[in-house]
Amino acid sequence: MTPLKLLVALGAFSAASHAMAWDYVLLDANTPAKNRTITSEQLGVKTAKPFSVTLRTLHGGRQEGVSIVDIDNGTMKLSVVPTRGMNVLQASVGDVRMGWDSPVKDVVNPAFIELNGRGGLGWLEGFNELVTRCGYEWVGHPGMDNGELLTLHGRAANIPASTVTLHIDEKPPYAITLRGELKEQAFKKVDFSVATELVTEPGSASFALNDTLTNNGDYAKEYQALYHSNFSTPFLEQGAKFAAPVKQVSPFNDKAKGDLPDWQTYRGPTKDYDETVYNVVPYADAKGDTLTVLHNKAGSLGVSVGFNTEQLPVFSLWKNTDTQGQGYVTGLEPGTSFSYNRRYQRPLNLVPTIAPKQHKQFQISYSLLADKAAVDNALKRVTEIQAGRDTEVRQAPLVDLTEH
Repeated sequence: MTPLKLLVALGAFSAASHAMAWDYVLLDANTPAKNRTITSEQLGVKTAKPFSVTLRTLHGGRQEGVSIVDIDNGTMKLSVVPTRGMNVLQASVGDVRMGWDSPVKDVVNPAFIELNGRGGLGWLEGFNELVTRCGYEWVGHPGMDNGELLTLHGRAANIPASTVTLHIDEKPPYAITLRGELKEQAFKKVDFSVATELVTEPGSASFALNDTLTNNGDYAKEYQALYHSNFSTPFLEQGAKFAAPVKQVSPFNDKAKGDLPDWQTYRGPTKDYDETVYNVVPYADAKGDTLTVLHNKAGSLGVSVGFNTEQLPVFSLWKNTDTQGQGYVTGLEPGTSFSYNRRYQRPLNLVPTIAPKQHKQFQISYSLLADKAAVDNALKRVTEIQAGRDTEVRQAPLVDLTEH
């Protein structure tokens, strides 16, 4: 299809086409949010799995003005929130959903969130996504560091994307790429930008994130990143299991220490359970790639989260198996760091620095494991990466929080 015919077909849809891909500006300073849809049919794409991408705007209450991009690749349906750090709100294949039920029902506009509120826990007032970006100046629990209050898990999840573009390959498999730019900036403090990408293909039950952090400033800066990836039923249930190639595991605190023997298995919804967290150092293959898996008790349904340990060297397993109403959920969280306040992580060498003009890349893949064969295949990959190497189980937390 020629650029002229494409523009005619899309009407007012902002678009520019070139030889190998279609590119569209969905949101930027000159493109106000307007509900719009592009489909494979409009593009003249003949594919076994027709696809569509829709931009819509929410109204009412604390979600007033929030932009959502819905991607239906013909098999998987995804919702991305440009207003909230390009976070992935949810993904589903048929009636199987990757995500969870938070008590926070609205997709909350960051304009209505005070991160410093609740003693630095204001971030929780908007927390309900499948994938929430944490960072990039810091991650972890709230608290003081060098005289500054660091709020829970940084600012990224509450930074609206300044530019959002859609890129669709013109040749099979017609990969769909949604891009957004986040800017984390403060005079004399930080000048970061994050180029985010979500990539999926028509007919796929997977998607991938490919983010690039850039330090635009003239001085080296500390940074941290954590990808809070959250799942509930039908994967999470009594007897559900977590698997990964594990080099070392330790309890986050004394409460987690009590459940350490069962850290890889899950309870059903349990009143007053609250949460336990485990610090994991994963093994990887020769390229640095590793894989983590969550599956139901029967091993017939699961999800996998893959990442590279050269980019994201550690992993947090968050087990929030409280009641359904409280938020029955587990977090599979690859990161540069664990979830301790930043001041505790410097002695652990988990507060890296990024040089002026330097780039850091973070790539994470998410797949639905729709049957026992897919689960078994993922578990086989975990075993291959483990390669018979020992797992160190540390009985004590890495940080003694009682001393501070």
